[in-house]
Amino acid sequence: MSVKYLPVQWNKIKWQYNAVMLASVALFLVLFLYLTPSVLGHDRAINVQIHNARAFGACAFMMLTVILCIGPLARLDDRFLPLLYNRRHFGVMTAFVALTHAGYILNWYFSFSSSSKIENLLMANTSLRQLAGFPFELFGILALFCLGVLATTSHDFWLKFLTAPIWKRLHYLIYVAYVSVVAHVAFGILQDQQNHIFTWLVLVSGFAVAGLHLMAAFADRKEKVALSDGAWFDVGTSDDMREGFAKITLLPNGDRAAVFLMEGKLSAISNACAHQNGPLGEGKILRCLVTCPWHRFQYDVRSGRSPAPFAEMVPTYRLQIEGSVIQIHPDANPPGTFVEPVPLQQSELIEGAT
Repeated sequence: MSVKYLPVQWNKIKWQYNAVMLASVALFLVLFLYLTPSVLGHDRAINVQIHNARAFGACAFMMLTVILCIGPLARLDDRFLPLLYNRRHFGVMTAFVALTHAGYILNWYFSFSSSSKIENLLMANTSLRQLAGFPFELFGILALFCLGVLATTSHDFWLKFLTAPIWKRLHYLIYVAYVSVVAHVAFGILQDQQNHIFTWLVLVSGFAVAGLHLMAAFADRKEKVALSDGAWFDVGTSDDMREGFAKITLLPNGDRAAVFLMEGKLSAISNACAHQNGPLGEGKILRCLVTCPWHRFQYDVRSGRSPAPFAEMVPTYRLQIEGSVIQIHPDANPPGTFVEPVPLQQSELIEGAT
């Protein structure tokens, strides 16, 4: 813990988020344990251990699906943004659910062996040269490893220690985990079932994740404006602005800027919080300070600096007004650079002069 970082305290939103998440997991497990036997109509009764393992495995798969759908949904519709907040708590819970699934499997199939359970798991099936009977356990192990890495490094200490770019790239392992889980299910239970409910569940989930990501990518591409030589481009009009709130705009390089209206003047900063890339544009302004809705970090919208004694900074952007059209320059200023706010009333003066 030699690296300096600021611990994030729990707040009301975090408690509510986790309460809803835990209730949803409990509801899923109850429904699976008590409803699926009659729905699936097994020829032979399944023992409790296997049924529990399937319940936790199915729950982990659905949790991963929801996690990967939250991001593109939030990019397509702002109403999904509350689900994005504290999403890493969702990921940590998914890792524990998946670990419980693995525990049931090991304790049922390999508990009576004289050798190590892990060794038996790895040596139970070595048919690597055929699709039918392929050792699907390997995909499950890979997925569990990825989830373990993500859960372990979710703490703020690792974000500060690894730096945000490396931490973000590391957490792309969530996609590796999801593909591994799909392969684990496809080569496992889907090859040994009479009822195809699970098959449709996996197909619909996979297409939902892929489809939403494609839709979000096309929406972002459509939103981008073709610029040359770093020219100014339009953000919106004065009618689009609300006092104390921001309008978020997508820049040509893929970054997002938040243009705030504060006391009749416009200021623009990066939409990504320096702490964990939270959406600053979703926060509200109080005394020149915008509060990140994720973890309550604050920044002066004129300079992008956190109030003393905190040292976090985000980039700022230059603004200008042409008529009633607000324009931003896509080249960011260094983090913490003060930019004089632009009075919104300039538009009236320009229009009157013409």
